[in-house]
Amino acid sequence: MDNTNAHVVLGTMDFGTRVAPEQAFAILDAFVAGGGVWLDTANCYTFWLDPSGVGGASERVIGSWLEARPGARDAVRIATKVRQNPLVPHSWPKSAEGLSARAIHAGVEESLRRLRVDHVDLLWAHAEDRTVPLEETVGAFGELVAKGVAVRLGAANHASWRVERARAAAREQGVEPWTALQLRHSLVQPRPLTPVAEGGHRMLAAEDLDLARSEGLAVWAYSTLLWGSYVRADKPLPPTYDHPGTTRVLAVLDDVARELSATPNQVVLAWLMRQGIDPIVGVSRVEQIEEALAARRVRLGDEHLVRFAEAR
Repeated sequence: MDNTNAHVVLGTMDFGTRVAPEQAFAILDAFVAGGGVWLDTANCYTFWLDPSGVGGASERVIGSWLEARPGARDAVRIATKVRQNPLVPHSWPKSAEGLSARAIHAGVEESLRRLRVDHVDLLWAHAEDRTVPLEETVGAFGELVAKGVAVRLGAANHASWRVERARAAAREQGVEPWTALQLRHSLVQPRPLTPVAEGGHRMLAAEDLDLARSEGLAVWAYSTLLWGSYVRADKPLPPTYDHPGTTRVLAVLDDVARELSATPNQVVLAWLMRQGIDPIVGVSRVEQIEEALAARRVRLGDEHLVRFAEAR
């Protein structure tokens, strides 16, 4: 796979909370000016930072930006997610929105209102909801595509066997299946079998890539730059990444970045795109998204991939 076929996706989770609307507008403008296309948000972003105790801020900022920029809707594709938004302020996970047909339809209706659009280009199930029959969830997602409210569908933070079961259910019902996966992935990896501290995160595993490649599914990765830990001494990697493989991989990363006259962040993004994975990048400044978009010009060869693989 070649990184010319993959995209840098702009993660907008902190828009309207950590990132003020005017700064978010500047980032969105720079992203489009640099040839970026996909925006990734969710109806629950970012309830844990918002004084209201519920999500929606990110979608509202994007909607305001679209309204202020005539023609911008034609320049971008919007991906949002349902599942996890607190239905009662400051009451999560107790009141977290699920994946019943009713919850899905209500959640998407509210997302469209906040985004000020009539459809989204990709709708994600943000996490599993095993209290609801998978067939019900699949049917509701399929209805939204049939109605023209969503173009494509995806599963975030789902076990690969659940994705395949859902795809089989979609075939049986004659509705649009999930055709994209979103999971956490980056160049350095936690110690095996060690849970990460962030609740709800599911790591990309070999079986997920196997499913995606055999079925032709898109793969998006989040937390790709590990909150700046590759380049900022004040942002050390979490303890679960403290193992010899990390030390070796980071040494190779520094070497490759120097050889290619690129930043370590750009090499990490290029490494993901070289494998056909679309990296989601959350930023708070214009120069950060410009740096990320420039990663598309970083050309990693097979020998670079081998060096990283052997370092692990």
